[in-house]
Amino acid sequence: MLRNELISDEQLSIQVQQALDEDIQSGDVTASLIPADKEVVADLFCNEIAVLCGKDWLTETFKQLDPEIKIHWQANDAEKIKPDQIVCTISGSARSILTGERTAINFLQTLSGTATQTQRYVDAIKDSNANILDTRKTIPGLRLAQKYAVCCGGGVNHRIGLHDMILIKENHIEAAGSIEAALNTALQKSLPVEIEVETLKELKQALEAGAQRILLDNMNNDTLILAVTINQQFSEDSQIDAAKLEASGNVSLESIKEIAATGVDYISVGGLTKHLNAVDFSLRFRG
Repeated sequence: MLRNELISDEQLSIQVQQALDEDIQSGDVTASLIPADKEVVADLFCNEIAVLCGKDWLTETFKQLDPEIKIHWQANDAEKIKPDQIVCTISGSARSILTGERTAINFLQTLSGTATQTQRYVDAIKDSNANILDTRKTIPGLRLAQKYAVCCGGGVNHRIGLHDMILIKENHIEAAGSIEAALNTALQKSLPVEIEVETLKELKQALEAGAQRILLDNMNNDTLILAVTINQQFSEDSQIDAAKLEASGNVSLESIKEIAATGVDYISVGGLTKHLNAVDFSLRFRG
């Protein structure tokens, strides 16, 4: 996925501006100690195996601070990088580079952490037909950025927010009165519809009400296998396409391979965006 297919230049610019404003406020008092005309060249290293993500955020950080800064990239988003690899070289005003260093690396370490975590899950189920989905459990203000990072790691985006897809959950069903009532209303809308079920009985009700995408919430693997079988049988009996099934709840790297083996189409993982470890980058001035 191209970055601007998910997050526009304007949105990215706003994210960077807010981050810079948060950090600099009235000015970088430490960088002001450096002579204004001091020019440097700095190398940005990765200190571990990771999937790179966040080039545009780092570039935009220095662009906003000082358009004269030059950045030469030696790796691309979605590319696997290794320890001691130079990711990019930055040249220009020492003051500007020092001022932007932390903000730029914050974006890069967070988004690369998201992409790296995603790829671990994707690699764990590479022999299955299931896809890894993200969730709305994102860092406030960075949802679109993290959704892009998930794509860089080989995952698939679920809904962006509350506006672009109908996801009927337990409390929605309770408020509507029944699975059938909730689906009847939702299916009249011109949006994708998914409904959450917690039991095989609810799964059958959802299928009979016309659901074409169903979230199987916190089901163990034996129950997931039965759910897949029920879905396939309903499809054959009704002569319609089988619904897409999504497993969700308590998914980990240790459990995901067995979940994928049950035959579900999707596995949603909140940990892609909330349990990530920031990737370790270092910026070093050349002597």
